[in-house]
Amino acid sequence: MAKPDEIHTISLSFTDFPEDVQLCILSFLTPSDISNFACTSKRFVSLCRDDPRLWFSMCNRKWGSKTQINKWGSGKISYKLLYNTLLEYENLIGFWRRSGAESDSPLIFFEWGPFHIAGSRVKPSRTGTYEVIKLPCLWMGITSKGEIVNYLDPLGKVELSENVMNLDDLGVVESELVPVNVNLVGRTHVVVEENGTAFGYSCNSPQNRGFKKVSSSGNMKEEEYEDLCVSPGSLPDRLMSDIYQYFANKTSPGGNGSARRQRRRERERQGRRKWEPENYVKIVNCSPTPARPLQGLWKGFRDETTLEFFLVSYDDIGGIACRRLVELCKPLSANAPVFWTLNTTFIESPLSAEEENIYESRMHIQPLAEADDLCEILPSADKRVILCMLCMNSSYDLVIPDLAGSPVNPRQAEGRIWQYENGTFGFGFLRDNHVIDLRCIAQNGRILEAADISGE
Repeated sequence: MAKPDEIHTISLSFTDFPEDVQLCILSFLTPSDISNFACTSKRFVSLCRDDPRLWFSMCNRKWGSKTQINKWGSGKISYKLLYNTLLEYENLIGFWRRSGAESDSPLIFFEWGPFHIAGSRVKPSRTGTYEVIKLPCLWMGITSKGEIVNYLDPLGKVELSENVMNLDDLGVVESELVPVNVNLVGRTHVVVEENGTAFGYSCNSPQNRGFKKVSSSGNMKEEEYEDLCVSPGSLPDRLMSDIYQYFANKTSPGGNGSARRQRRRERERQGRRKWEPENYVKIVNCSPTPARPLQGLWKGFRDETTLEFFLVSYDDIGGIACRRLVELCKPLSANAPVFWTLNTTFIESPLSAEEENIYESRMHIQPLAEADDLCEILPSADKRVILCMLCMNSSYDLVIPDLAGSPVNPRQAEGRIWQYENGTFGFGFLRDNHVIDLRCIAQNGRILEAADISGE
């Protein structure tokens, strides 16, 4: 008889667990881990490769809180295919900025839908308030046959009805929608264009049609693609041309003859299209963090009537730059920042009497529509609670021909950044008498202060 203080251990192998427990454990693994595990025993091959319960559990564990897994493809597709597709879609979630073309909608915001990925154009409202306009324009999903489909609404007039339970018939029901390809180059660049062969890459399988990830092969590395995509001053047209040329040379042995045929096909394709391709660059750091409280997408008024979007980023040399988003969209843009500073050391409150006077002597630019309400909440603008302050000098040694010899260079100006206790901040220059206060565009994956456009 065993003594009470003796501890008995029971050795259990993985096969001793019930099958539902095995599936639960395996759902925590990655596909590569699943493949490796399947190689350990023949009895696990069918469980890992073909059992839909495993791949459903993997999909549900990773994305179940964001979308309805059983509604994708009307619930008639392989969950293994769905897992691989959603893994590609996951990189799209978030904000992307327009590149290479002027636009009044500088942002596109991708988010999870119940059975699709939805893309919405985001732009400042013209109502004299901090509201932003969010227009759904792109729907990406899988049909019941496992085909990837993407539909674009160029005019932003189509509203996806609650009665639409899948994307099988969306393009037929909504005649204003344009079937498009969404081409992901690396992880930071997306090209949305009308259906057709793109980048010299033929995508014949139904599972891959419409969404293509153009990755490097041969001598070109993915990092080189990303450098080409996001390098300042590079044009998307040149990018497209370089990628077409690269794949033509890699896949066609005919040399210059193949390149000429490729260019001719491209000219014919461009002549047939009804809608111009749009290029987008991902905004990776779109929200502030404790270490970088100023970074992200912001909105603010540069005058009493015009709401604008700003992008604040921390650069590789330790500086902080704030740029107008519309300037980043323009081709051949110098991307001149609104302010730039190498000083990132904040001065905590309380501020000195001199600094208090600099702040209190300035007016806060507020929209006319909110001026009366603001006065009721804040008797005066200087009642905002300042958490800390940053001194900046936006001198970044650029030679401006039209300002040569001018005693005042607007790109060389001392200013201040005031961070408030509510997480927002304002900035101003000593040469001016005003403060521009900025608010976050989005928080926790949700756009703040979105305008109601249902009645428009």
